Amino acid sequence: MIRELKWSLLFVITNIVLLGGLDGYAQKKKENLKWGISYGMGAQDRFPFDLPDYKHEVSFYKVVLNYRFKNNTKWAFEVNLEPSFYVAKHQLLNKYYVKPSDAEDYREQNEFYMQERTIKEYVLNCGLIARYKIYDGLSTYAVGSVGPMISNKETERLAKGFAFSDILGLGLSFEINKIQLDFRYSLRHTSNLEMKQPNGGHNTTNTEFSVLFKL
Repeated sequence: MIRELKWSLLFVITNIVLLGGLDGYAQKKKENLKWGISYGMGAQDRFPFDLPDYKHEVSFYKVVLNYRFKNNTKWAFEVNLEPSFYVAKHQLLNKYYVKPSDAEDYREQNEFYMQERTIKEYVLNCGLIARYKIYDGLSTYAVGSVGPMISNKETERLAKGFAFSDILGLGLSFEINKIQLDFRYSLRHTSNLEMKQPNGGHNTTNTEFSVLFKL
């Protein structure tokens, strides 16, 4: 409980520092800065993954910060920053996943991991958005981002603690005055670059909805 509280506090402090640091710069370039909130859900059994060995269902909340650094008639490019909190429901479905060559207690490990577990992840994704303007107020975009994350429990596929969150997505945005409504379809992979074992990683296909405000 104390450890989870520590990471929760670190997550809140990170959001405050990021928002505060950007505030001064935003005074100069307010028209290029958008901030908002996002909610989404995802799972490992959706196209294109459809992975049968495990269940990994996520729901997540984000603070979204976008800064437009280039803009022309049809194209715009933005820096994307997303401090995020994920809650995952994970369960091993393949009772033969952990093999005798992996561990002496492979039977016990398989039995343990086949119980559903709730995992909390604290994430900071940073990336770029390439936006194409369909017509005034309506645009589509591609986003790619990567960032560090901390998880509070291990699974048969990923060690507890430090790892990375990689996201590729496509989205559609509709602007009304200073409000932007955003829908995104994305693919997410988490792994730790072989810093710890196991490192099979988790994959999910996600959908999310955001509301952003222009400053």
